[in-house]
Amino acid sequence: MSKKRMAVLVAFLFVVSLIAAACGSNNNGSSGNSSPQASANQNPSDSPSSSASEPVKEVTLKVGAAAVPHAEILEFIKPKLKEEGVNLEIEVLDDEGQLNPALQEKQIDANYFQHVPYLDSVKDEKGYDFVVTTKVHVEPIGFYSSKLKSKDEIKEGATIGIPNNPSNEYRALVLLQQQGLIKLKDGLTTYEATPKDIIDNPKKLKFVEADSATLPRSLPDLDGAIINTNLVLEAKIDPQSALFREDANSPYANVIVVRSGDENRDEIKKLNAALTTPEVKKFIEDKYGVAVVPAF
Repeated sequence: MSKKRMAVLVAFLFVVSLIAAACGSNNNGSSGNSSPQASANQNPSDSPSSSASEPVKEVTLKVGAAAVPHAEILEFIKPKLKEEGVNLEIEVLDDEGQLNPALQEKQIDANYFQHVPYLDSVKDEKGYDFVVTTKVHVEPIGFYSSKLKSKDEIKEGATIGIPNNPSNEYRALVLLQQQGLIKLKDGLTTYEATPKDIIDNPKKLKFVEADSATLPRSLPDLDGAIINTNLVLEAKIDPQSALFREDANSPYANVIVVRSGDENRDEIKKLNAALTTPEVKKFIEDKYGVAVVPAF
């Protein structure tokens, strides 16, 4: 390379280095002039490292329930809970009597099928450490018959079916007492009674104590039976056909039950809230009419 070309190249490289130094100085100056307030006012969304809000972390909640209306009500609130990050799994067992053992054994997180008198009648015997989190609905029990058209047609010696579990048996006998058909002895304060506790039976009614689930299909063999409304609905019997039923002031509200300590879990609180909205009340009233009454 000639000396002349070498001199030109050196001069060119010198100019380039001067330009680079000037640019670096300007950039540093801009950075140094940025005030803390300006940095604080910068919108985080303008930063390329800023990400969109993360979706709510989903948790699965398993609730054991009777088929009707309990599971149907839970299905209604399932989309709402999904939006709040709760994946509701509904477990319907053929034998509702297994829902408390399933809760005890942590197969499910909560159950929804029973009222407080029933829970009280079994929890001490079974050693359940459960708590009630919310009341949802009442299913007024009623007197049904495939033979009679009114209460006045109940004749002397009629055979009446009643549930054989302690709390519902008491409930059935109290309903008959309210209708003036029998009288129970005083002092029955534990929600438990059997026909042995009847002190006045003017029509000499005969009682068949049977598993609640068998009563709808036993109607042809009885003059009538007192049946829980959820069983009436499952059996496709018109609840309007009851000759008489409990009123809306029944203390037998169906409740959400959890293991003691779990009542403070966030997903349980969301379940309680979702079950006691005006939308659920309207759903119950529209779908079930007199058969199911909101308890909130």
